[in-house]
Amino acid sequence: MLAIQHLHIEFGARVIFSDLSFAVLPKERIAFAGHNGAGKSTLMKCIAGILTPNSGKIVKPKYCDIGYLPQEGIHVKGISLWDEVEAAFAETRDLQRKIDELSENLHDLDPRSAPYSDLLHDIGDLELKLEAASPGTIKPKMESVLTGLGFKRSDFTRDCGEFSGGWQMRIALAKLLLVQPQVLLLDEPTNHLDIDSQKWMESYLVNYPGAILIISHDLALLDMLTTRTIAFHHGRAEEYAGNYSFYTKESVLRKEILVKQYKAQQREIKQAQDFIDRFRSKATKAKQVQSRIKQLEKVKIIEIEQDDAVMSFRFPDPLASGHSVATLENACKSYGEINIFNDFNLEITRGERIAIVGPNGAGKSTFCRLITGQETPDSGSHHFGHKAAASFFSQNHADELDPDLTVLECAEGSASRENAPLARNLLGCFLFRGDDVFKKVGVLSGGERSRVALVCMLLRPANFLILDEPTNHLDIQSQEVLQNALRDYPGSYLIVSHNRSFLDPIVDKTLEFRQGQPPRMFAGNITYYIEKLEQEKNAGKSQASAKPGKQESTGQAGGNRKEQRKLEAARRQQRTQVLKPLQDELQELELQISEYEAAQTSLSAHMSDPATAGDAEKMQEASSAYKAISEKLEAAITRWGEVSDAIEKAEAEL
Repeated sequence: MLAIQHLHIEFGARVIFSDLSFAVLPKERIAFAGHNGAGKSTLMKCIAGILTPNSGKIVKPKYCDIGYLPQEGIHVKGISLWDEVEAAFAETRDLQRKIDELSENLHDLDPRSAPYSDLLHDIGDLELKLEAASPGTIKPKMESVLTGLGFKRSDFTRDCGEFSGGWQMRIALAKLLLVQPQVLLLDEPTNHLDIDSQKWMESYLVNYPGAILIISHDLALLDMLTTRTIAFHHGRAEEYAGNYSFYTKESVLRKEILVKQYKAQQREIKQAQDFIDRFRSKATKAKQVQSRIKQLEKVKIIEIEQDDAVMSFRFPDPLASGHSVATLENACKSYGEINIFNDFNLEITRGERIAIVGPNGAGKSTFCRLITGQETPDSGSHHFGHKAAASFFSQNHADELDPDLTVLECAEGSASRENAPLARNLLGCFLFRGDDVFKKVGVLSGGERSRVALVCMLLRPANFLILDEPTNHLDIQSQEVLQNALRDYPGSYLIVSHNRSFLDPIVDKTLEFRQGQPPRMFAGNITYYIEKLEQEKNAGKSQASAKPGKQESTGQAGGNRKEQRKLEAARRQQRTQVLKPLQDELQELELQISEYEAAQTSLSAHMSDPATAGDAEKMQEASSAYKAISEKLEAAITRWGEVSDAIEKAEAEL
């Protein structure tokens, strides 16, 4: 469907890609992996035709349409949401317009004439095309996608210019999904989506009819969706036949195998060099010495690239707060006729770690401003506990930075005296390295300014952190730095985020906001919260299907609870019995695949060696071995797919 051939991209003296080649098959789901700056977005822009490579080409058939969703920078105004999204069906609407125009022309022609017959034939062809496009499904498709992405029906007539940047990206995503190009390029599509919209989009993408190339720092999305990963590192690309978790494990195995090969090669080189040095002056060994010298000249040295330095950050121990950190009592808040909270009570205690979730516009940001004291409730009260010191990060803080200061000046100016020495290290953790710290804030992108604002916030001494979407512009390595720092943080924090893989290890409660409903606290992380919502949904379906008048007595309910516990225990045991062998086999297959791939690489190098290529017997032996390994690898990959499907099916059934 799509082929990238010998692509070379450079900016100034920096080479992004050199001789990059790979193919995209129909309906493939491919993840682009690598740290920020590795070239993932640059490659997407080249595939989309926005950037032109220095050399190489991108080959695609004429019928292949490519759709691209950038990270940011889209802003539409002067047109209603409905009309803007309906433009995705411009070709279908154009067919209808042409049919109407030609039908009008029929009235001016003699029905017995040849032009009339020709025009009738043309109308018939257009109507066949229109029928294939299913114009009757346009409206329900648009409603389904827009509501799935979180828009209310009352939004359909609003001007696009009234929507914020995050909602603008949702508009662009809706339009792109409705166009349904054969190749879909998505650069951080979940950055501005809440959990409900994420779940809807994941389901939509799983069933998407075309190929998908995706860049995302949402590991849960990548693991669920993708079946192939292309990792970019120092201008090179490596392919992995699996999702992101498979790539992380496999890359470690490949590195270990490469290190072993490197050490073995170094031993061989040393032995050859020792022989040369020892017998260089002996005439009887001159021929053998020359042979060893020629062999060494032909050796292709294995190079071990140094891993990127992994930086770490630890919050300086803040002053301990009292048991109660912040409290809202009978808090009410409204904006005009829109009621956000009514008699809301909440106490944040020392050491609590809470995720805040819910659809956009449900009150999450309002709650953050109330709990930090930036806004006061219309009625009720807010107060901080003894020695509570709050620090709040929101996306708006990025716009408040002084554009004339350098990145380093901005960070140092926000830090306390004790934390000032940490500024340079922390900026490095969040992708400002080397001379990047001397850039003026005014020349930074929106994402870069957000990272600077986050660093400034983290350098302020506080025992109560409120973070509003802190991971939106962080790569996976930076997310891990922040995640590890928060894991060891002794204070309390609230995090507004929908990044499950980031939140799950570091929160123990989830606070949900929904319009028209009181906020609810769940005693678990995001995965626990999603499971509870599914249980509620299933329970609602069961109640709806139950016949009226069949309510049970208290005694019967108690008996049913005991039976339910027994059934749940039996299900857990059954789940273990069914899944454990499959999971063990999957792990063994992944190890086999990595070993076969390493053996293939080694044999390829061996066959490329002139000493092997010049010896027919050795070449035949190596070719046979390579063929046997390839067959084993193909069988292992096939079985890996079967076992993965079996696990997915078993999990769904159990």
